[in-house]
Amino acid sequence: MGRSGPEVADVFRHYGDGFRERHGESLSTAQRRVMTAIEICRTAALGGHVEKCDSCDHQRISYCSCRNRHCPKCQSLDRAQWLDDRRAEILDTQYFHVVFTLPQEMAAIALQNKAVVYGILFRTVAETLRTIAADPQHLGAEIGFFAVLHTWGSNLSHHPHLHCVIPGGGLSPDGGRWIACRPGYFLPVQVLSRLFRRLFIEALEKAFTTGALKFF
Repeated sequence: MGRSGPEVADVFRHYGDGFRERHGESLSTAQRRVMTAIEICRTAALGGHVEKCDSCDHQRISYCSCRNRHCPKCQSLDRAQWLDDRRAEILDTQYFHVVFTLPQEMAAIALQNKAVVYGILFRTVAETLRTIAADPQHLGAEIGFFAVLHTWGSNLSHHPHLHCVIPGGGLSPDGGRWIACRPGYFLPVQVLSRLFRRLFIEALEKAFTTGALKFF
């Protein structure tokens, strides 16, 4: 079956050199290595082998994979296994999808300070969700969730945001019973937003004051 459209590798091959030239100072050696691996994956640059049909003697060349963990072509089986593992953990309750997004001004800082800013993002999101969920005025329970970082939007622009998948409830403070949220309603968005903004800005200011942020 033929490909349905352009792949990530096609984008990298077409625009990669220009991207490196414009953003080279903010790219780490590891990121450059990933881009190169994806660009040359399943091409002659990595070598290959000849496959031959036992019946008709038809031959085709099969090129080797880069096996980089960031390559979408090489990680399809791992991705499917990860999804199966997560499905096995699903509880018999409703789930909610909550997204925390950085504004463009902070996204620009994150582009040059990825480890620091994304670390702050994960920590402050977790603190926000757990704090508001534990408040008896809202849910009064200890919750669990998993979060996935996306750094690019669907239009391929730099757009850091965190996707959180959260069960609709949690354990009581004594751990003895399950407390479910209201059907179709998890936590108030405005309350989450205010706390998240305050925690994130405070952590970012501390990182700046201590010299943890670097600018190029």
